[in-house]
Amino acid sequence: MKKFIFITLLSFSVSILSAQKEKPAEPTEPANKKNIIKLNLFALGLKNISVQYERVLSKRFSFAAGVRFMSKGDIPLKSTFQDLTDNPDTKKQIENITIGNTAFTPELRWYVGKKGAPQGFYIAPYARIAPYTASLPFLFDDGTVQKEINLAGDLNTFTGGILFGAQWKLGKSLMLDWWILGPNYGSSKGDIAGEKSLTASEQTALRNELANLDIPLTNITYTVDRNGATLNFKGPWAGVRSGLCLGFRF
Repeated sequence: MKKFIFITLLSFSVSILSAQKEKPAEPTEPANKKNIIKLNLFALGLKNISVQYERVLSKRFSFAAGVRFMSKGDIPLKSTFQDLTDNPDTKKQIENITIGNTAFTPELRWYVGKKGAPQGFYIAPYARIAPYTASLPFLFDDGTVQKEINLAGDLNTFTGGILFGAQWKLGKSLMLDWWILGPNYGSSKGDIAGEKSLTASEQTALRNELANLDIPLTNITYTVDRNGATLNFKGPWAGVRSGLCLGFRF
C-alpha cells in the first residue's frame, strides 16, 4: 500500500513538471520596449517639425528629449505683441519681423497612474534652450522721406517649466502622447544689427525712431553711427508647450 501511494505521488509530480515544461512561452509584452520616437502633429500645422525621443528608466520614470525646427517666418504670437502696444509705428515694426528657431527640450517624466511608464497621466519638469535668428526691415522717417535699414541677428532664450500630459497605447507599437499644458518662463538675450551708410540727419532720425521702440518687458539699448545701427535686447521670456504626438515604440 505504501509503495502504491509513493508511486502515485511520484507520477503526479512528474506530470506537473512535464506540463510546466510543455507550457508555451508567453509573447513579449510591449512594456519591454523601452524606446519611443514621436512626431508632434500639431507642430506641422504651424510649419514646424518637432520630434521627441523617450526612454523608459523605471516603473514610474522616463527621460525624453525633443528637438524643434521652425522655418523662418512671422514672429510667434505676433498679434499678441501688437496688442500690447498702442504705438502704431511699433505695431508696424512687429509686422515686418521674421524669425527662425531651433529648440532643444530635455525633460524627466513621472507617470502617476497604475500602469506606470510609459502610459497614463504624467508630470514632467523640463528645460528649453532655444536660439532664434531674426531679421527686420526697420523703417524710419528722415524729414518727409521714409527710409529703411535691414537689421538681422540672434536671440537666445533659456526657460524652465512643467508639462502635464497623458500617453496611451494605440497598438502593439503605436503610442499617442498628448502634451496638455506646459508653461515655461526664463530669460532672453540677443542683438540685431544693420550696416548702412547714414548721413548726420539720417542718424538723428533713426535714433529718434529707436527711442520710440517699445517692446513690453524687454530692455533695449542701441547705438547708431554713420555705418549703421546695433540693438541689444535683454529681458524675461515665457511660453507654453502643447501638442499631440504620434509615436512608434521599439
